[in-house]
Amino acid sequence: MPVRRPLSRLSRRPLLSLLRAAALAAIVAAGAPLALAQAVPATHTGAALPSTALPPAVEAALARAKLPREALTVFVADAEGRQPPRLAWRAQEPVNPASVMKLVTTYAALDLLGPAYTWSTPVYADGAVVDGTLHGNLYLRGQGDPTMVVERLWLLLRRVQALGIRRIAGDVVVDRGAFDAAVESDPAAFDGEPLRPYNASPDAFLVNFRTVTLDFTPEAGGRFAVVGAEPPLAGVSFPTRVPLGAGECGDWRAALQADFADPAQPRFAGALPAACGARSWPVAWPDAQRFGLRALGGLWQQMGGQIDGQLRLGAVPAGARLLFEAASPPLGQVVRDINKYSNNVMTQQLFLTLGLTQRQRGSFDAARAAVRQWWTTRVGGSEPAPVMVNGAGLSREDRLTAAGLARMLQVAWRSPVMPELIASLPVMGVDGTLRNRPATTSAHLKTGSLRDVAAIAGYVDGAGGRRWVVVAIANDPAAGAARPAFDALVEWVARSN
Repeated sequence: MPVRRPLSRLSRRPLLSLLRAAALAAIVAAGAPLALAQAVPATHTGAALPSTALPPAVEAALARAKLPREALTVFVADAEGRQPPRLAWRAQEPVNPASVMKLVTTYAALDLLGPAYTWSTPVYADGAVVDGTLHGNLYLRGQGDPTMVVERLWLLLRRVQALGIRRIAGDVVVDRGAFDAAVESDPAAFDGEPLRPYNASPDAFLVNFRTVTLDFTPEAGGRFAVVGAEPPLAGVSFPTRVPLGAGECGDWRAALQADFADPAQPRFAGALPAACGARSWPVAWPDAQRFGLRALGGLWQQMGGQIDGQLRLGAVPAGARLLFEAASPPLGQVVRDINKYSNNVMTQQLFLTLGLTQRQRGSFDAARAAVRQWWTTRVGGSEPAPVMVNGAGLSREDRLTAAGLARMLQVAWRSPVMPELIASLPVMGVDGTLRNRPATTSAHLKTGSLRDVAAIAGYVDGAGGRRWVVVAIANDPAAGAARPAFDALVEWVARSN
């Protein structure tokens, strides 16, 4: 069992951003699943647990926000799980946890796969290389890597060029078969915002989160803004510039009057207000299934490569020759990007990977079955397994109880992967989704937010040196107003001995 250290002494080395993930592309050692840690002793999280009064500061914050006490479900207990809970309020009520559900997915993955687990993207060819030309097809097999950002795709293509390939006389083929086709969803189904990156669907060959960043840079003359796109997309013709308009910046995206009806020829019928200056707009690409292909082809051409054939989807044939495998950063790093910044599509990739590795199928059904079995074996007790749709909490149907999530966090505290899980959580007042919250306490907490839902869950250092598990979830039309009550709860816990 690892030595347990106070949270304040845990490693706080800076989170490697995905823009620097290319430096770790050479990591190839996949970790074997860790042995199960010693089970947490039975705690007082069962149905007979009495509800206690909310702290006065929390009650006052709820009153100021005009939120009913019944909107909250709260559970506070020592991280070791050896003492009766400090506070339980409606803790057995199944509620929607929003992105706090990512804690279940990331801990299950760390526990089942190990923090050294990596994804690989194999690259194949079916022809000979002569004088810089591959006389055949180039194949890439996507296997769910959630970290294939532009920089890492560039490194992969540089490895292809290092093999002496500059021209591909045949086709470039991407195999997306590792995930079931049913994982694709309507990007407008959740909230009617199909261009928002958080609505991007998972993909076995996920490139740059299926998102292109459009840059608008005003020219010196003051009449137009130059349009740039990252990554470059093969076969897509972007306008080179848009006019600058008058008035305040305001809703500048709407002012552009963007039209993506034809993904090969996006148009801007409006203007960018000159008052905005330079702006960037991340867009979940409408032609989602071919986005990875277009990004690959555009980047290859930008690097001076040539493709004589087509960019197409298809399967890797049995006789293709393996050239190399590009490995992702390790899971221990990936869960930091997921939890610090609450990345939805990365979480769905990880969730589907659990289905693929544990049930040999890259589907949401397989992933849900894998997590349910893990929960029963690992968390156990009287707490039912969460109801999970896609593992990311981006759903109106997800449900869990505060008591159940708290018990899972107690199990995690005593597990070998505790340091990796805690290091992935936003630090109060320091980074991630908590960087703008009060920094008066030492707390590592995952946040969650949807319309009608607000939540926090994680670990808080108490004044007496004890570590506490804290779970607080609000389900109410005015749930966003619960944040001051959450801050008051964390302060109350931090003063506890």
